[in-house]
Amino acid sequence: MSKPTIGFIGLGLMGGNMAENLQNKGYDLIVMDLNKEAVAACVSRGAKTASTAKELAAGSDIVMFCLTTSAVVEKIVYAEDGILAGIKEGAVLVDFGTSIPSSTKKIGSDLAAKGAGMIDAPLGRTPAHAKDGLLNIMAAGDIDTFNKVKPVLEDQGENVFHLGELGAGHTTKLINNFMGMTTVCAMSQAFAVADRAGVDRQQLFDIMSTGPSNSPFMQFCKNYAVDNVSDLGFSIANANKDLGYFLQMVEDLGTESKIAEGSSANLQAAFDAGMGQGNVPEIFDYFKQLNK
Repeated sequence: MSKPTIGFIGLGLMGGNMAENLQNKGYDLIVMDLNKEAVAACVSRGAKTASTAKELAAGSDIVMFCLTTSAVVEKIVYAEDGILAGIKEGAVLVDFGTSIPSSTKKIGSDLAAKGAGMIDAPLGRTPAHAKDGLLNIMAAGDIDTFNKVKPVLEDQGENVFHLGELGAGHTTKLINNFMGMTTVCAMSQAFAVADRAGVDRQQLFDIMSTGPSNSPFMQFCKNYAVDNVSDLGFSIANANKDLGYFLQMVEDLGTESKIAEGSSANLQAAFDAGMGQGNVPEIFDYFKQLNK
């Protein structure tokens, strides 16, 4: 069987590597991005380009997004020359970004009215894994729609999960990031408080890492706070965005999270201090200079 034509929007570090992986596996791509160099790299490997999202959708069997925010996703979907205006009956939109579940469900409903499907499929692992097709993919949506795109997802991910109805993928990713980013904030402040109290940071790590608090996130925080190595490739700006989305999600669910509010406030303060492009464990620097 011939492979589906894929329209790919969002050729950043993750999306660009995903697109390259798909091209290496024989898929025909139509691409769009504001970064002309990223587009040119795909074109040099045989991709076509589109001048509008409507044009891209009209030529694609599967449309893939690897975008930054729900607002950007909605703009590209609902613009006069956007995805909704051009998508074909039977086509599928796959959103690999981290979006607000209520927005995802609305887009899915509007696509269904045009005979198209949607899968939310946020990602785990790194751009290096994306290039090698070894991502973790948390997919959700109608099972028939999922099965339609599953072979392509399996070319992109080592572990492809189906989590249920549309929106469950984004919900799971936000819960995951709430837990992870809260852990990083807590551990980074633990190192900063130890430093202020005159406790050696390496010794603190040696003690805590022998107990149940030990985790890969603790190691990332130690790498920065003790060894000055910033190797968790996730920015304070992105973490701040995701905690904001998590808080909106819990509000939509009729509950609240004081823990998330605290993590969000710290991430926002670090962002406001000009640290947004730093990796999340670098929030240690914010905590280290924090005075009452």
